[in-house]
Amino acid sequence: MKYKSVFDIIGPIMIGPSSSHTAGAARIGRVARSLFGRQPKWANISFYGSFAKTYKGHGTDVAIVGGLLDFDTFDERIKTSLQIADSLGVEITFQEEDAITDHPNTAKVVIGDEDGELELVGISIGGGKIEITELNGFALKLSGNHPALLVVHDDRYGAIAGVANVLAKFAINIGHMEVSRKEKGQKALMTIEVDQNIDDVVIQELSALPNITQVTKIVD
Repeated sequence: MKYKSVFDIIGPIMIGPSSSHTAGAARIGRVARSLFGRQPKWANISFYGSFAKTYKGHGTDVAIVGGLLDFDTFDERIKTSLQIADSLGVEITFQEEDAITDHPNTAKVVIGDEDGELELVGISIGGGKIEITELNGFALKLSGNHPALLVVHDDRYGAIAGVANVLAKFAINIGHMEVSRKEKGQKALMTIEVDQNIDDVVIQELSALPNITQVTKIVD
């Protein structure tokens, strides 16, 4: 296995004690916040496997809530994120789940407010790295380490080509792309990780394409 930098070996700058249980959890929470696009009014957080057994002692609870409040892994406010969330009127609940998952460090985050909600499943794979494996019922693979686009669209001929053409027009290089659908001919989700942050004009052009329902960007 090759490492891009020393930080891939020793992990990220973070509030301790564990890169898997703390930094990874904070990143899962922050990706959920980024996709939701605003501070939620409530959050239901379910922990599985190792997370369920050790989340209090390892600070997984304060880390994931810190991420939901848009705190980075090194932000000292993570230590008091539960109190901060309470002061902001964000209602937090935790559940320890017995179900066996594919990865021991798994969390399901359901957040929402009066305008909508979002459900996300993430895993912490070590060294502060994460993967988002499910979003609102769609299977996906999103690292959270690169700028990305999530494009909800009708499962129709030409939808993927249209998105690719817009990205090519703006010289945006695709690092990873996959498509998930719940049922043939219904809604589908494109997950596209790219090499640079994406300007709003790109989002506007993508949103105007036929069969595109929603375009969300994740900024690195």
